Amino acid sequence: MKYQEIIAGDQKMDKTRRRDLAEARKIMEDFAHLTGLAGGGRPPRRYLWTDAFAVCSYLELFCRTDEKIYLHHGLSLVDQVHHTLGRHRPDDKRQGWISGLDDKEGELHPTIGGLRIGKSQNERQLDEPFSERQEWERDGQYYHYLTKWMHALRCVFRVTGDPVYWRWAVELAGTAHRSFTYRKERMYWKMSIDLSRPLVASMGQHDPLDGFVTYCELQAAGEDLPDAPPLDLKKEISEMARICQGIVLTTSDPLGIGGLLFDGSRIAQLMMKGFLQSGGLLVAVLRSARIGLNNYLQSGDLEQPAEHRLAFRELGLSIGLAGVEELARWWEEGTDIFPKREMKAIMDSLVHFLPLREEIESFWQDERNQEACTWKDHQEINMVMLATSLVPGQFLLI
Repeated sequence: MKYQEIIAGDQKMDKTRRRDLAEARKIMEDFAHLTGLAGGGRPPRRYLWTDAFAVCSYLELFCRTDEKIYLHHGLSLVDQVHHTLGRHRPDDKRQGWISGLDDKEGELHPTIGGLRIGKSQNERQLDEPFSERQEWERDGQYYHYLTKWMHALRCVFRVTGDPVYWRWAVELAGTAHRSFTYRKERMYWKMSIDLSRPLVASMGQHDPLDGFVTYCELQAAGEDLPDAPPLDLKKEISEMARICQGIVLTTSDPLGIGGLLFDGSRIAQLMMKGFLQSGGLLVAVLRSARIGLNNYLQSGDLEQPAEHRLAFRELGLSIGLAGVEELARWWEEGTDIFPKREMKAIMDSLVHFLPLREEIESFWQDERNQEACTWKDHQEINMVMLATSLVPGQFLLI
């Protein structure tokens, strides 16, 4: 089947996509009230991963509808995240910005100390034993959450044109890189709130790739500024490229596969901008995603009832597949920058997975499936990632 035939089939769903826009609007309006973003007396309840996707969804709704309330929600969310997750927890004896800056300087550089995850429990203390189960509920900093926030800030910069958001993203990237990398070849998965010690010393499988692509995205955006501030990530990009060498990318986790496809889409855009020259990384990333997709489908997980499925992980895959739709269009246009011989077989197979996006979205749009404990236990992240999958435009752009 030709790519254009699959794309045309997707275009027949315009009516469905308009309905998706309406549902995404409702989801994000509910999210604003549920988490204290819209006021109403609810205290802000912030979680960095969810909020990064939410910012991009609000930006997309603003761009699609031209309704300024969505831009207001997106910018207010950035402010809430910085003033909540950029500062110490209310139950911590430490106060103020986690960077240690005073109030005035902290306002100017809210990301320079990193950002907390937003977990329900405080971080593990020095005299507490490690518990893998408890660690999932404890605060700290995750590198892959920080890169998502860098991307969200870059998206705000693109929509508003205000370079302060780019500067905050670059300052966060510099801090995260210094704190999470060590021996110039390894990374910690989780750090303490003040970034003084690792809480989980193992390395996230895709953290180096995600960091490399995100740094490149920020560097490319900075080069477009007419009067670029004296900030750059060339050293960090070089070091992260070294860490990426030899890492295994293949995974059967749907969220991980979606992340690979998202990174592949960003790599392709960086190539089209002339920022990245070699297509070898793009081929490696997409090939790994294709292998993972085959393994994931063979597992039968998508045939299970909602009680045995995690919506946000599947919706991460759905968002990645939306990136494949864009990549298929660029490929069909015959852009000369892509390594045609190496990518042909990969693209031939990837486009056949595109119907999975609608399948996953439809399953989790079903109110009966939203009654499952697996949806309710992770309601906010599930809501936002469903909305992002329905209207992924701004999230997918660099």
